[in-house]
Amino acid sequence: MFTRLAERVVAAPRIVLAVSVVIVALCGVYGLGAASTMLSGGFEDPSAESSHATKVLDERFDRGGLQFVIKLDGDADMTSNPAAIAARDEVLAILDEKSVAHGGYVQEPILTVWNSPNLAGELLSEDRTSTQIVTAISGGDQEAPGNAEELADLIGTGRHGVDLQTGGMALVYGQINEQTSKDLAVAEAIAIPISFLLLIVVFGGVVAALLPVLIGGVAIVVTLAMLRLIAGFADVSIFALNLTTAMGLALAIDYTLLLVTRYREEVAAGRDRRTAIIRTVDTAGRTVAFSAVTVALALAALAIFPMYFLRSFAYAGVGVVAVALIAALIVTPALLMVLGDRVDALDARAGIRRLLRRPAPVARPIEETAWYRLSRWVLRRAVPVAIIVPVLLLILGAPFLGLKFGFPDERVLPTDAGVHSMADQARADYASSPGSSVIAVVEGDVAQQALQSYAASVSRIDGVESVLSPVGVFTDGNRVAPGDPTDARDGVALLSISSSVEPMGDEGADQIEALRAIGAPAGARVSYTGASAVNADAVDSMFAHLPWVLIVIAVATYLLLFLFTGSVLLPLKALVMNVLSLSATFGAMVWIFQDGHLGALGTTPLGYLVATMPVLMFCIAFGLSMDYEVFLLGRIREEWLAGPRTAGGNDRAVAVGLARTGRVVTAAALLMAIVFAGIAASEVSFMRMFGVGLTLAVLMDATVIRMFLVPAFMRLMGTWNWWAPAPLRRLHDRIGLTEE
Repeated sequence: MFTRLAERVVAAPRIVLAVSVVIVALCGVYGLGAASTMLSGGFEDPSAESSHATKVLDERFDRGGLQFVIKLDGDADMTSNPAAIAARDEVLAILDEKSVAHGGYVQEPILTVWNSPNLAGELLSEDRTSTQIVTAISGGDQEAPGNAEELADLIGTGRHGVDLQTGGMALVYGQINEQTSKDLAVAEAIAIPISFLLLIVVFGGVVAALLPVLIGGVAIVVTLAMLRLIAGFADVSIFALNLTTAMGLALAIDYTLLLVTRYREEVAAGRDRRTAIIRTVDTAGRTVAFSAVTVALALAALAIFPMYFLRSFAYAGVGVVAVALIAALIVTPALLMVLGDRVDALDARAGIRRLLRRPAPVARPIEETAWYRLSRWVLRRAVPVAIIVPVLLLILGAPFLGLKFGFPDERVLPTDAGVHSMADQARADYASSPGSSVIAVVEGDVAQQALQSYAASVSRIDGVESVLSPVGVFTDGNRVAPGDPTDARDGVALLSISSSVEPMGDEGADQIEALRAIGAPAGARVSYTGASAVNADAVDSMFAHLPWVLIVIAVATYLLLFLFTGSVLLPLKALVMNVLSLSATFGAMVWIFQDGHLGALGTTPLGYLVATMPVLMFCIAFGLSMDYEVFLLGRIREEWLAGPRTAGGNDRAVAVGLARTGRVVTAAALLMAIVFAGIAASEVSFMRMFGVGLTLAVLMDATVIRMFLVPAFMRLMGTWNWWAPAPLRRLHDRIGLTEE
């Protein structure tokens, strides 16, 4: 298949390139507006109890939208200050004008300290000089952020000498969208120029260095068009753009570097251009294809999760890997055929050598290279290396045992972002936060007495300050005021629970667990929603689906590596190596971003990691580490099959394989790390963690794992590396795919 593909490409390379240009141009035009179709939420499980409660609120009560908060600050008691009351009336008039009842998007109830004195803890500061008006914005993740921005502009920043600030998750999502677009431009401005300069050094010339940039551009542009198409019938996260850009460029560098290196080897061996290209695609092309399938399967496993945030990375990941693969196997050979010897034109290294009056490098036997000597050094010390390195990795990964999951809030934005600074002020000045509130949705024909008893029980839970229900307001099990009859309709009753606990912390999770432990009224179903309920459900959903994701990744990777190597032990070794490498990376993420060491690298430590990020990072890092594993094992197996099937032959195959791929893998890892480091410049904290984590994972995998652990364990296993039961050997002979 690979030979036929290469033969067809080299037979008409200019036609191939012309068709590619047309396709990329059309995709570029269509994909230009991809960002405008994407959303910034997607962390919730749509099948969870909290999602059901939110849906009932929206359908039955026109409630349940994204929270919107207006903070009023003055220099006197806000409950009686005439200026504050005047500002309040004007704000309420704007909210009424934009209410759902008048065809707008502002949902009832609109909570103020004047109409809800029982919520004074979260609506009035402890010194009474600040108050908050809380409502919700309809439109979901797609429309609510825009609606919130419009409303914030209408309200302004001050009225009658009273300072006004706006916040809440509706604005948080909008500002995350805006910040992500800025961060993407910064990441590209960092990654592309630096990568290009290093590519000139690695490839040895400007023309050759342009190849991966072109392939990366093709992958990014076409994938953006695919994402816009998908966004027409499915929710797609705005953060998928970051993965598209990073993976498109990183994989293009990986695949093109491997292909061009192999092409140069074939030319150096005396083959003509056409034959060299065909052999390159038939050998290195197979490795690239295997690598791409492995990475794609690891990312495709994210589609198992119900959260569209993670599913979006499956769409983007599989799409960009597929396009990068197709471009590498079709466009790169066509460019090599058209360019010919000009691929080595503008050799920067030759100019530098002339400037420094250094002689041209002389080809040396593989045994005299630094990579070969390093591998032999490791092979001679296999036992201590195989003991010391895993112990160090496990020690580095120890902080991961203290991992806590949570939900993103305004603190993922920079501290100078308006919604972040406003929320920080509220946390300091108010007894509790509006985000701490919980709503219980009681469905069923429930007697008034039973509902009163249930509301009283809810009010006794630790951290619950008050419960507003259709049958009364309850505190510490006692009815203290009349309720709101409008909170009951069509067999559904709402209980608004004011809470003093931090919704994203352990206290919030414990409180939700305690609330759900209360027996529902006879004949009724009770569902809870609110930040703490959504957070608890999201974390539970992650843990429920995670085993299936891990099983799919492990089984798919094992089968692919068996097909590639014919061994039943090498795939197992690869899985263990990857887990060791990633444990150290995740330990660093907990230590830095959860616990706040190193100043949390300029972010606000939350005391937890955003629940979706470790899983996302695992799938991506696992796939990329297998990328290098395939590159390395392909060359080692080629040497093994060409030499004696003995322990000495195994050691030489390992040493030669490392020597031949060491420079390529290290260069590719360094370039990929630069791409991910661009994402680490993000101002959104969990995306900064994403960039830092993947940078560390790639560098650790290409150095500690590939240079030390792999040769050490392959030396210890000896000829057992290549063992498989006879039936599986015969199966591999029939369907296995290898580079040689």
